[in-house]
Amino acid sequence: MIFLTGSCAYPTLEMIWRGRTHASMALAGGLCLLLINKICCEKMRRCPLVLRCVAASCLITGVEFTVGFVCNRWIGLNVWDYSRVPLNLLGQICLPYSLLWCLLAVPAMALCELYRRGDLHRT
Repeated sequence: MIFLTGSCAYPTLEMIWRGRTHASMALAGGLCLLLINKICCEKMRRCPLVLRCVAASCLITGVEFTVGFVCNRWIGLNVWDYSRVPLNLLGQICLPYSLLWCLLAVPAMALCELYRRGDLHRT
C-alpha cells in the first residue's frame, strides 16, 4: 500500500507543480515512499525530525537521479531537465528541489506513520 500511495502521490504532485508527468514518476514515487518508510520512519525513528527530513531528501534525490539518468540520459525520454536550474547535476537533480524534498518529507513520513498505526487500513 505504501508503494501504491507513493506511486499515485508523486505524479499527482508533478501534475500540480508543472502540469504534466510521466509513468516513470509513479515508479519513482513508489520507491521513494517505500525507502522513506523503511529508513526514515523505521530505522531512524528516534532521530530528530530535521535529520529524518534531510535523510528523506537524500533518498528522494537519489531516486530522482537514478530514474532521471536512466529515463532521460540513457533511454532519451527527456522527462525533465534541470540544466537551467542552479546547482544541478547533469540536469537530473538540483539543490533547490532537494531542499523542497526536505519539506515534503514531513507529510510523506506522516503518511507512513498512518499506515504503520493502521489508521489508513480501517474502513
